[in-house]
Amino acid sequence: MAGQARGKVTIDVEECKGCGLCVESCPPKCLELAEELSAYGVHPARYTGHDCTGCGICFYCCPEPGAITVYRRIAPPKAAVAAPQGDEHAATL
Repeated sequence: MAGQARGKVTIDVEECKGCGLCVESCPPKCLELAEELSAYGVHPARYTGHDCTGCGICFYCCPEPGAITVYRRIAPPKAAVAAPQGDEHAATL
């Protein structure tokens, strides 16, 4: 995926069970299981640091509430469209 990431994922290692569901379901494949073990003896998921789209699929498939937080970049404001003047009306569809 080219360009700047549109999102970011944080994973609470103390909450992650290491099941890998988020890793398997991530469309841009920006999550992976860590090589090191957590205090609970599992390989927790971790964000690779790039390519996140902010879709939130990892959050919704995670069985552990609070383990994954997804942050989505705010889109830049679109250019304002000038309001019609006088008796002019905008076209309707």
